[in-house]
Amino acid sequence: MPPLVVIVGETASGKSALAHELAKRLNGEIISADSWAVYKGFDIGTAKPSAAERAEVAYHLIDVADPLEGFSAVLFKRLAVNAIQSIVSRGKLPIMVGGTGLYIDSVLFDYSFLPATSPELRQELNALSLSEVLQRARELGLDMDGIDLRNKRRVIRLIENNGARPTRRHALRENTLILGLRRKQEDLHERIERRVDAMVAAGFADEVQRLGERYGWDCEPMKAPGYRAFADYVQGKVTLSVAKERFRQNDLKLAKKQRTWFKRNSGIHWLNNRDEIAQSVELITTLLNT
Repeated sequence: MPPLVVIVGETASGKSALAHELAKRLNGEIISADSWAVYKGFDIGTAKPSAAERAEVAYHLIDVADPLEGFSAVLFKRLAVNAIQSIVSRGKLPIMVGGTGLYIDSVLFDYSFLPATSPELRQELNALSLSEVLQRARELGLDMDGIDLRNKRRVIRLIENNGARPTRRHALRENTLILGLRRKQEDLHERIERRVDAMVAAGFADEVQRLGERYGWDCEPMKAPGYRAFADYVQGKVTLSVAKERFRQNDLKLAKKQRTWFKRNSGIHWLNNRDEIAQSVELITTLLNT
């Protein structure tokens, strides 16, 4: 099994910056494990790497999905495994980074995903509103614990499979190092607030306006925390300050979900915030020399 470094953590924890620095130092390439950064055009609100950063380090699984077609963990796993093999074949170190727990675990534990279901049922469910889909799931007595109830596509998938979920086929992938970043709550709050301000200054509202008009306000990536928060603002329904606060609150809710998800993985090496780079290099060097 070729070596793989994985960096996880809450939104705005600094994991992307750490991954970029490590890739530069250790001849690596980065695989993004972010369920929103896969979408073309959704750039500022998903904190994609800049053109300058992409010139320094090769990035994979960014801008690979059409906003109107959607994306899935099944596709992510296949593309990520292919990317790992391609990176290793060039003598580089694959570094997977992100906060989408299901995407990351699909590779770490070789998830077995459920087969495709009836297109007729999918069409029927797609025609329903989110509240109607949720009601259908409740009537069927399905366990919705852990499902993002704002994500209509995921609730539909639960109904299609009669409550069955993807399963792990193996124990943790061999020859793999998982590094985790976690911040003190007050630090994370400040980082999120600064990032929201920076995105707004970079033209985030204009991006939301342009993408909403092009793809519609109900397309899948428009449900990402920042886009969902700013959709009403660019349509004149709320003030900028309200939109920014909604963005901040959405990110805090996301961070809580991510903390809960990653707590389940006892194989994560959590880093000391004051010396992340040095600790990371030491741990990765140990991995590569074993």
